[in-house]
Amino acid sequence: MALRGVVAMDGPSGTGKSTVSRRLAQACSAAYLDTGAMYRAATLAALRAGLGEGATEDEIARAAIGARLESGTDPVAPTITLDGEDVSGPIRGPEVTGFVSAVSAVPQVRAEMVARQHALIRAAVGSGGGMVVEGRDIGTVVVPDAPLKVYLTASPEVRAARRGRQDEKAGRKADLHVTLADVERRDRLDSSRRVSPLYAAADALVLDTDRLSADAVLAKLRELVSARGLDG
Repeated sequence: MALRGVVAMDGPSGTGKSTVSRRLAQACSAAYLDTGAMYRAATLAALRAGLGEGATEDEIARAAIGARLESGTDPVAPTITLDGEDVSGPIRGPEVTGFVSAVSAVPQVRAEMVARQHALIRAAVGSGGGMVVEGRDIGTVVVPDAPLKVYLTASPEVRAARRGRQDEKAGRKADLHVTLADVERRDRLDSSRRVSPLYAAADALVLDTDRLSADAVLAKLRELVSARGLDG
């Protein structure tokens, strides 16, 4: 099964979006793009420039846009590098998680990241292949004409528990109450920012993953790909 075109995967953190997006791309012999990792790498660049709360939008934009970011699109082993360094691990740390919503809300940063995302999508689709693109504004801003848009959702409690398990698996300290508070904080920030807020596109399929395993979600997505005639 090969994917033709773009599948836009949106939703907040902890819905299983990354897991199923990567697995869908692998199952469909497609490229994969984690746009959230791009914003996290930009956030790490800002932090390494000594910026944090209180920094101006212009300061954040200069640090984030000036950094050399490269995103790999292999779903088996996706990579993200910052100035030549693999930062797949560091971008998942608490400092980046605490600051990424602020960096992502800067209009200049979003414009630059979307331009880079468009270039990667064109390269994948232009060669006759497909790409699964995940993020928070894919179906609404990045690829509003995507032939398949999916918005994954789940309760904050379920998402916090999932993220806690991910952190523990990666060797990061996890506290459920702290994680839940952070999930709810990010939901508020991402949904209320003035540029590219998080919401489901009008023509997106909204899929609640509270009671669905990753296998069940993947099976549903593969059915949708076939139903839309995107399997080459």
